Amino acid sequence: MSCPPQRGQESVKGSEVARERNVISGITPETVDLSDPSPSPNSCSSFELIDMDAGSLYEPVSPHWFYCKVIDSKETWIPFNSEDSQQLEEACSSGKDCNGKVVPTDGGRYDVHLGERMRYAVYWDEQASEVRRCTWFYKGDKDNKYVPYSESFSQVLEETYMLAVTQDDWKKKLESPNREIIVLHNPKLMVHYQPVAGSDEWGSTPTEQGRPRTVKRGVENISVDIHCGEPLQIDHLVFVVHGIGPACDLRFRSIVQCVNDFRSVSLNLLQTHFKKAQENQQIGRIEFLPVNWHSPLHSTGVDVDLQRITLPSINRLRHFTNDTILDVFFYNSPTYCQTIVDTVASEMNRIYILFLQRNPDFKGGVSIAGHSLGSLILFDILTNQKDSLGDIDSKKDSPNMDQGDTPTIEEDLKKLQLSEFFSIFEKEKIDKKALALCTDKDLQEIGIPLGPRKKILNYFRTRENSMGIITSTPQSASGLNMSNIPKESEFCSSADGTGNDYLDVGIGQVSVKYPRLIYKPEIFFAFGSPIGMFLTVRGLKRIDPNYKFPTCKGFFNIYHPFDPVAYRIEPMVVPGVEFEPMLIPHHKGRKRMHLELREGLTRMSMDLKNNLLGSLRMAWKSFTRTPDPVLQSSETTEETEAEPVSSSEKPSDVNTEETSEAVKEEVPPINVGMLNGGQRIDYVLQEKPIESFNEYLFALQSHLCYWESEDTVLLVLKEIYQTQGIFLDQPLQ
Repeated sequence: MSCPPQRGQESVKGSEVARERNVISGITPETVDLSDPSPSPNSCSSFELIDMDAGSLYEPVSPHWFYCKVIDSKETWIPFNSEDSQQLEEACSSGKDCNGKVVPTDGGRYDVHLGERMRYAVYWDEQASEVRRCTWFYKGDKDNKYVPYSESFSQVLEETYMLAVTQDDWKKKLESPNREIIVLHNPKLMVHYQPVAGSDEWGSTPTEQGRPRTVKRGVENISVDIHCGEPLQIDHLVFVVHGIGPACDLRFRSIVQCVNDFRSVSLNLLQTHFKKAQENQQIGRIEFLPVNWHSPLHSTGVDVDLQRITLPSINRLRHFTNDTILDVFFYNSPTYCQTIVDTVASEMNRIYILFLQRNPDFKGGVSIAGHSLGSLILFDILTNQKDSLGDIDSKKDSPNMDQGDTPTIEEDLKKLQLSEFFSIFEKEKIDKKALALCTDKDLQEIGIPLGPRKKILNYFRTRENSMGIITSTPQSASGLNMSNIPKESEFCSSADGTGNDYLDVGIGQVSVKYPRLIYKPEIFFAFGSPIGMFLTVRGLKRIDPNYKFPTCKGFFNIYHPFDPVAYRIEPMVVPGVEFEPMLIPHHKGRKRMHLELREGLTRMSMDLKNNLLGSLRMAWKSFTRTPDPVLQSSETTEETEAEPVSSSEKPSDVNTEETSEAVKEEVPPINVGMLNGGQRIDYVLQEKPIESFNEYLFALQSHLCYWESEDTVLLVLKEIYQTQGIFLDQPLQ
């Protein structure tokens, strides 16, 4: 599909005719005020007079590019940001054929194929969406959002509008391809009529019936938010792994949509909290990319097996359990746990290679983040990495260099009994490296059926991941490579002091082989993580304070205080000391008001309690004291007794504040081990005021709140940029 022709020549002719008419009538362009698009409220005659003056000048409409997104089974047209729309317009109006043109948009996460007018996701599987060059819009039926006309009909509308302006001939009617009527009354009043059912059953033409809908020309005349775009420079890359189930929040959105929110919040916080660094062009942005493991897991055929044994009663609840809750049991199964860890590691490696190919100038680091069960998966993968590889980056392009002679694709397909498809791979010039980057959609496009696709992808990904596992000794008689399993003494100590040499600290099962990551993550962020609970259930009582991840320097366990899935990590490192987690500052500074009020009331109640106990103690002593013969001596004794009490009460008022400050000062020196480089590990969010009324009511929401939490995102940004020597404009307290 080629780009629609531009109206440049006709617009020039129209403007020349209008200029001549203005000169004849004594009107110059400077005398025409077009700044106020709203009609005059005085009278209809003044409204028409303004239209006649404005009608003598024609300016071509400024197009803007939109893409169609299906949200809740409804099509919604969303505008590209201003930079992407300008790039698309420049590529479309370059005069060359649009077929084959690909324009990266949305920070490089999507590609727009101009010839197809389609938008494709780059790093994950997503249904392609339609793209449209929009100039004319009408308001939808059931909402206030404007819907763009098709490009061909918008061109017809623009030509009719130009003739009406240059010839000053309005009241024009047009019929759309859907047999709908559009009437151009004047530049400020254009309506769209829907035909009433049965109005033209006798062959009559549709009439102006039904409720009219507003028609607008140009994106500047409709109410829509158009963002400026994202910084081109990418400072850091963060992979985000989801938890159980396909939905990641209460709105049942996917990991892609939730990570989009997380990224949007980070862009807003960069403008408010790293403004100086942005003005000095020290930073660009941080890219967050989702990693999906749920779909590959449930595409193995396990859902069909589960459906055969699932009872027919309470169908929706059982379907929810099979699709969500059972992911936890899958992870504790040796077979499906291997599938999960292979999928997560291979996806992160694949996306990382693809990201470097699309961003060759990227020199930043990589971090990983996991929510709920996803954090446990990443924790197990990180604990089973090996740091004895030397420079990983030099070997990532040739991971099979030490594996000896490797079979060709033809030999591998022969093993899978799929030799008939070798000609397709040979025709498309797909070798092993290219096949490692192929997705299920890519194989489908070249004509590989569903069954062979799954066999090929599973075989080659499993083979690639197994090559990343370091083997130094032959396998034991049981078929397990014990050299891959770290001893318990390397990570933790058991309750009775005895260590099990073959206890896998990651999942507690020796049959799982952990793939190798082709990069070294700098920081690991866990959101609402059950890592502490799983380690305890596996029989691990204490983490060795000297233990740290082999390839990752930082670890932050971030959770909401009401999150029912989250558990702490620091008590496993320092079991004999009780101390509070680090309180994450509010993104606007200070504590939330209700927390300060609660602390103030607690301090006040303690003061009242101390004073009340002191007065009761004095009264009890006065009642139980034996009477003295000399009054003066009794008074002196009372004074001497009262002074120590008052002196003990006065410091109590001061001590409450001093002790609270002393506690704050004593928190940092606590040794929480080297898991986070000697820094604190557990970080707790501040609950909102409404959440403090009922903890149970907001428990589920608390587990899903991290995607839109400014406090969480700001902590991630702060810790990542601190590794680059860049700090917040104003430190939060």
